[in-house]
Amino acid sequence: MFERRLQKPDGRELILYARQSRGPIEGDLFAPSPGVTPGGKAAEVKRSSHLRWHPLRGEWVAYASHRQNRTYLPPKEWNPLAPTTSLDAPTELPPGRYDVAVFENLFPTLSRDPGEPPKDLDIPVRPAHGRCEVVVFTQDPTASLGLLPLDHIELVLEVWAQRTAELGARDDIEYVMPFENKGVEVGVTLHHPHGQIYAYPFLPPIPARELSEQRRYFETVGRTLMTSIIEGEIADGRRVLYEGPESVAFVPVCARYPYEVWITPRSPVARLDLLNAAQNRDLARAMKTVLRKYDLLWQRPFPYLMAVHQGPSDESEHPHAHLHLELSPPYRSRDRLKYLAGTELGAGMFANDSVPEEKAAELRAVRVDFD
Repeated sequence: MFERRLQKPDGRELILYARQSRGPIEGDLFAPSPGVTPGGKAAEVKRSSHLRWHPLRGEWVAYASHRQNRTYLPPKEWNPLAPTTSLDAPTELPPGRYDVAVFENLFPTLSRDPGEPPKDLDIPVRPAHGRCEVVVFTQDPTASLGLLPLDHIELVLEVWAQRTAELGARDDIEYVMPFENKGVEVGVTLHHPHGQIYAYPFLPPIPARELSEQRRYFETVGRTLMTSIIEGEIADGRRVLYEGPESVAFVPVCARYPYEVWITPRSPVARLDLLNAAQNRDLARAMKTVLRKYDLLWQRPFPYLMAVHQGPSDESEHPHAHLHLELSPPYRSRDRLKYLAGTELGAGMFANDSVPEEKAAELRAVRVDFD
């Protein structure tokens, strides 16, 4: 892939990426910022975020009140993620020949300079160091990740990998998680196809628990837990949605959500930045297959949360960690949403109103052809 780095008037970084088929990103490009006109001064966004320790749960909670002022579902004519068309009304992105863009979030939860935490609390507190980035998948506001050409999805994976490596190399970062919220049903505030990357200064609770279970299994059995799960799913066959030479996608036998899907390399790979070209290519094909099945099943855009679960960003090899993507749609049926309620939020035990085999059968019946 090709990349080009620019700096916005307010100091934030902007990175543009292009597929090999498009060629280098050339031209006299600029890095715009909303509210900053040519020769104007960057509008100041007062950011202050910190972490507080939750003594009962044993985990950090982030507080970033400035995020209440972030852009929320603007009209189509003012799309902050579309390329700038007028210098009098700049967006986050410039015009130009590129495919994917990454920039530092204007309203971050985690940042390099989060400010000082409160000093009058009787629990441990710390500055919310880290980084939050926005990943714009395409310049086309009417597209979606699943509708992009296969080599474009491959580029998105390469961008996630590059950001995982670069952010993970920082001394203050322990874990990097790319993710996509799609649909207002899961809290999207901008319709333009995009995702985010959070680079955490600690290992978050869910990855920490998963990695702990994976480590225990590896030390006992001598292979990754996900390898055994993959073999079990392929042997059963009922829940498999995609089976390629390098990757597989399936509704897990233990799915917590209706239509939940895991996508993973067949061979153990700890992080995105450790994928080889063949694995990256087939993982993109698996992603496109699943995302198209989602939309085609209802003949309308399907909401979901897709999160990358990978190994920590440190110098250890983590042979127990097995990269996978977890997709968690909120749908219970074709016209009803599954909201987390008493048992899920209060006790942490998920109650699924359907069995994985039923929902897998629905998705397996959807024909996807993009060759």
